Amino acid sequence: MIDRHHVSLETNYMGLTLRNPVVASAGPLTQTVDGVKSLADGGVGAVVMYSLFEEQIRREAEAMAELEEMYEDSYAESLSFFPSVPDSDRDASHAYLTLVEESAKAIDVPLIASLNGSSMGGWTQTARRLADAGASAIELNIYFVPGDIFMSGSAVEERHVEIVSAVKDTVDIPVAVKLSPFFSSVGNMALQLDAAGADGLVLFNRFLQPDIDLGRVTVESGVSLSSPVEARLPRTWIAVLHGKLRASLAATTGVDTADDVIKYILAGADVVMTTSALLRHGTAYSSVLVDGLAKWLSAREISLSKARGLLAVPENAEASAYEREGYVSALHKAKETYGSLR
Repeated sequence: MIDRHHVSLETNYMGLTLRNPVVASAGPLTQTVDGVKSLADGGVGAVVMYSLFEEQIRREAEAMAELEEMYEDSYAESLSFFPSVPDSDRDASHAYLTLVEESAKAIDVPLIASLNGSSMGGWTQTARRLADAGASAIELNIYFVPGDIFMSGSAVEERHVEIVSAVKDTVDIPVAVKLSPFFSSVGNMALQLDAAGADGLVLFNRFLQPDIDLGRVTVESGVSLSSPVEARLPRTWIAVLHGKLRASLAATTGVDTADDVIKYILAGADVVMTTSALLRHGTAYSSVLVDGLAKWLSAREISLSKARGLLAVPENAEASAYEREGYVSALHKAKETYGSLR
């Protein structure tokens, strides 16, 4: 019998060795060194930093360019008196790089930096600075909602591939892509990113969806914590993609209990990320998730490697037909419970 206290939860994620597959995803808990350290001390296998945004990097570059243009005709002897970039523009990337450097030294688990962008440009070169600062890997959060209704799906896909290729060309550390579920063919997009060199795919990004305030007649934006029901979509695609890519698969969204972690592992996830659960219950809650996974494996006398992908779409199955069969079965079950849905 497997002793839960001696169950090996060691996990390989993008070539990084993690002590367990529970990872703290990007969020407000990583805004300070103490916050990052608290997450690592709480028991996670790795920590993903909050995102540095393309817009912040671009504003810094624009501010510096304006200053250089302003003083390009200055006398050589006065160049030592060169004004610095205003704090509002400079501090974002400088502070982020400093935080990455200090946090990486403070913890004994991999620290993954996060870049959030949606266009091609010099901001991707910041990945090299993050690697130099001590990041073990880069997570690309390509947050792109194509509001231009004339933009084709293939153009959207090409932009994702170009961004990944640009970052991969600048760094030697692993690069993950936090992926949207809103492609016409999620599976094919995953294959394209895999071919472009992505070392990991994080499924899925939660796009912020505005609501309408009827009292004030305004559009309201906001952020809400995820719920377990939201895990069904990424879990479905992880089950489809397991074993078909070179890249690692990371699950994110809808994790609140150890059961949610276990379900993702059974679907085929290499790691399971969460922010919502740690915000709700505290950074030490990761040990509850890890312990719950170990107990479940021990009770069934199964190793983590054997459990991973146990309920993924079978390798010899035709995935579309497999998913269609599940859909039809679900409707039949619903009909038995609620009556005809037609």
